[in-house]
Amino acid sequence: MKKILFLAIMSFTLIANSQVRMPAPSSTQTISQDFGMGKIELIYSRPNIKGRSLLKENSDLAPINKLWRLGANAATRIKFTDNVTIGGKLLDTGSYVLYAIPGKENWEIIVNKGLTNWGTDGYKEAEDVVRVKVKSEKISANFESFTMQLAAIQPETCELSIMWGNTAVQVPISTNVKPRLRAQIEKELSADKVNPAIYQTAANFYFDWDKDLTKALANAKKATEATPNGFWLFLLKAKIEKENGDKIAAKASAEKCIALATVAKNDDYVKQATELIKKL
Repeated sequence: MKKILFLAIMSFTLIANSQVRMPAPSSTQTISQDFGMGKIELIYSRPNIKGRSLLKENSDLAPINKLWRLGANAATRIKFTDNVTIGGKLLDTGSYVLYAIPGKENWEIIVNKGLTNWGTDGYKEAEDVVRVKVKSEKISANFESFTMQLAAIQPETCELSIMWGNTAVQVPISTNVKPRLRAQIEKELSADKVNPAIYQTAANFYFDWDKDLTKALANAKKATEATPNGFWLFLLKAKIEKENGDKIAAKASAEKCIALATVAKNDDYVKQATELIKKL
């Protein structure tokens, strides 16, 4: 009996002191994505199907119409360093946990304050910040591992993409940075001593974001005057002039870009400017 007890104690001691780190059955993934004027960070665990039933009534994994932790182990976390909007609700910066209630045609995505929750344990509906319904769709791919990613990244919109098995849902996320960008640019442009680098930023903003071709062109001209060898600036100016319907000016700016880019041995800009001329 003493020998058995001794062996048991030794076995426990060896396991406790083992330096072998076994792979987690549901590995953790951390995603960090620049978005708008901030970042989105997502931390979740990725269970595998392993032949089990999925997304059905009383299924082994993620049964429909029941609260699910959107992964495995601890509750899935999402952090925003800038304000975003989900489901029409403005979210402050900070960390939250995510849950879902899968359905046959729609999923209900829940943003909750329960940062200390282990999975669904401790979940309180009173701590919900957002509840939004999103459409569920069948896809041709089959994801063995539960997968989430931030996709379709645009300056003010992106999607939280959720995929498992042959099911996918997309959660729209948006932010509003245009007014803040405009205010910052106008402040820089009105300074007593303007940094010439702001002209390119302003031209891009008014061209791509504000669709104000007059202001875009005015700043593009100032940018080329401040940096006369900037072939990239002449291409930007040509694009604005083309959009403004001034083909003659656009061609001249594109030809200037080609000449400067040739000297700088930048074949990419030579090609881009040449393609622009062909489209005039």
